[in-house]
Amino acid sequence: MGKSSTIRRLTAALAALAALAPSAHAAERITLRNGFEICCDHHAQVEGRTRLFLAPGEDNYIEFAPEEIATVEPLPDPPAPPASIQTAPSASPKAGADGKLSPADLGEMLNKAGHAHNLDVDLLASLVKAESNGNVRAVSRAGAQGLMQLMPATAKGLGVGDSFKPDENVRGGSAYLDVLLTRYHDNLALALAAYNAGPEAVDRYRGIPPYRETRAYVARVIHEFNRRVLAREAEAQRAVAQARATRQP
Repeated sequence: MGKSSTIRRLTAALAALAALAPSAHAAERITLRNGFEICCDHHAQVEGRTRLFLAPGEDNYIEFAPEEIATVEPLPDPPAPPASIQTAPSASPKAGADGKLSPADLGEMLNKAGHAHNLDVDLLASLVKAESNGNVRAVSRAGAQGLMQLMPATAKGLGVGDSFKPDENVRGGSAYLDVLLTRYHDNLALALAAYNAGPEAVDRYRGIPPYRETRAYVARVIHEFNRRVLAREAEAQRAVAQARATRQP
């Protein structure tokens, strides 16, 4: 797989984190020495690193070395919107009786999320397949919800109001994968392991945790991703060959 097709620059990931702040009701603004700002719920020093928690609680965070942080500012509570202003509910594609979207609707949604976070659409599709098999109403035994199986606390931290709305779920899940790829320096296996078992488990074991479910999950997603990429490349080669054939006298 080409690195350029699946990996984003750090600047894009930091911008994505900052964009999440208003929905997550952030309480602090962190300014990095490189000039970027990240809004978070709170921060703490843990084992010589500074953790920026994206939501209340201790589950969702990203770490930086203390010397990378320039300033920490508390943020005031946002003003309440005027009572006269009403926000129309966003339109969300409807699933069929089997809980699945049409291929066109799902493809359009994944393309939009992939473009927003510079993630390969086939990677997002592979994640959706492994997580929910495309069922927008899927709920795991642990309580994860929707297409990309977001835990309620994670969804809240990502600004997802309703995990069963497929567009919100995909937006939040893609943003979370983007954050994890940045956290693990574009190591796809570690990012997927963290998506499945949580960043804490990956950090504790300094690699993919020795959980059978997590190891099988990482292998399944990567295998499906590779299959899709090979199929895409084969289709592109067929299209080129067909175009050449039509140009021949």
